[in-house]
Formats: sequence, structure tokens, C-alpha cells
Amino acid sequence: MSDIEELRKRRIQQILYEQQRRQLEKQLEQQQQLEQQEAQINALIKKIITQILTPEARERLANIRLVRPQYAREIEIVLIQLYQQGRLPRKLSDEELKDMLKNISQRKKEIKIKRQ
Repeated sequence: MSDIEELRKRRIQQILYEQQRRQLEKQLEQQQQLEQQEAQINALIKKIITQILTPEARERLANIRLVRPQYAREIEIVLIQLYQQGRLPRKLSDEELKDMLKNISQRKKEIKIKRQ
């Protein structure tokens, strides 16, 4: 009987191990898919930003991305939305981008929440 019990224990351990392995493989595959999707999105954003901004403005945006990545992403989203709406008739220069950044930062400073 002890041999049978030992075999059962081994089999149960083997089944559990296989389940864990499959689950980890599935999680890894999902993570790889997410990373691939993110890379595709980033490539598309980069392509659109190249069409929207002059090289100097792109350099400024790249510098912002180094310091404040989330803020740079917000700027990219705003620029892409303007582009999709047809509100950017030509490439934005560095000066125009600076003006836009000033307007965005002023709007953020004006938002205040009061607690009562």
C-alpha cells in the first residue's frame, strides 16, 4: 500500500507541477503579447509625431520624455488628436511647440480642487 500511496503522491505532484508550468507559460505569452502591442503603439506614435513635428520640436519632446515621460506621452496624445482632427495644417516648429507647452502647463496650474 505504501508504494501505491507514494506513486499517487508523485503523480499528484507531477500534475500540479505541469499545471503551474502551463500557467506560467500562459502568463509569459500574455506578457509578450502586451509588450508587442505596446511596441507597435509606440512605433505608430513615433511615426505620427515625425509627421507632425519638425526635427527641432521632436528633439525638444525627446528631452521632455527623458525628464517627464508621462508628460511627454500626454503631449503626444494631444498632438495626435489635433492631427486627427485636422487642426495641424503643417508641421509644428519648436517655437510653436513651446507655446503649446506653455498653454498646457498654464491650464494645469489653473485647475484647483477645493475641499469643504
